[in-house]
Amino acid sequence: MDPARLLAIAERVLRLEAEAVLALTGRLDERFVAAVELIARCRGRVIVTGMGKSGLVGRKVAATMASTGTPAYFLHPAEGVHGDVGMVARDDVVLALSNSGETDELLAVLPALKRLGVPVVLLTGSAASSLARQADVVLDVAVSEEACPMNLAPTSSTTAALAMGDALAMALLELRGLRPEEYAALHPGGTLGWKAFVKVQDLMRTGEAVPIVGESATMKEALEEMTAKRRGMTTVVDAAGRLVGVVTDGDLRRLQLAGGSLLDRRVGDCMSRNPKRIDAEDLAAKALAVMEAHQITSLVITDASGRPHAFIHLHDILGSKIA
Repeated sequence: MDPARLLAIAERVLRLEAEAVLALTGRLDERFVAAVELIARCRGRVIVTGMGKSGLVGRKVAATMASTGTPAYFLHPAEGVHGDVGMVARDDVVLALSNSGETDELLAVLPALKRLGVPVVLLTGSAASSLARQADVVLDVAVSEEACPMNLAPTSSTTAALAMGDALAMALLELRGLRPEEYAALHPGGTLGWKAFVKVQDLMRTGEAVPIVGESATMKEALEEMTAKRRGMTTVVDAAGRLVGVVTDGDLRRLQLAGGSLLDRRVGDCMSRNPKRIDAEDLAAKALAVMEAHQITSLVITDASGRPHAFIHLHDILGSKIA
């Protein structure tokens, strides 16, 4: 096939699916608020259910909710009518997905859920369907056209349902006031957890590892301190021990290129003033962002008096799991 034709097909799919998601913003009203409040009041779990492609979307929505502070799991509706509905408790809320609103398996399991008195929130493309008539809250995720060239395969519709599920999950996250450390506790392994959990104090170097010279020292002494501490920089302090600057490998290169004697010069005349600092309680991911933004490799941590207490180097972060 002509490459231009392939690109045109891909462009059409992306455009139609983007338009389907964007169209949902015009349908955000009191029904969305009611759905969020209903789930937020739930003392049990969110039971997400759906068949086929809607079921696959439902699994992702359940996973997103569970990972952002809203207890949730997926119930296969066909398995539900064969005993798995026993996992549902009276304090739960059901979030059902059905584009047609006429999914046989959902219609079959719904009576058992209703007998438990479990409220049902439905994401559907047919607000006048059989399932919609039995749901407590109906969120309209209808699309004008599937991205499938035959207008048959679920494409735009599943994207719209997924986006609405994400909107529910993020609204609930905000309502619950989930903090980064709580998010990290739900992601104890992997990069996400490390980025949301590891702080500067977990990686910084303290004590004798911190390179320090006085501003009246010579550049030779600064070089000796940098070499001994092996981090390509040294902090510079005044007579009271307060941080006033830093000398880095980059400073040395610029000074050398400028010409003239270097080793006998006074550190205070050569240092970079007002070095970037970071708080020990800040996330290491923030430290990395500051380094990248300013194209530097070290940040200094000072105490309440402004004295160098520790420093964190780019290599310390790269050696962890957050980058």
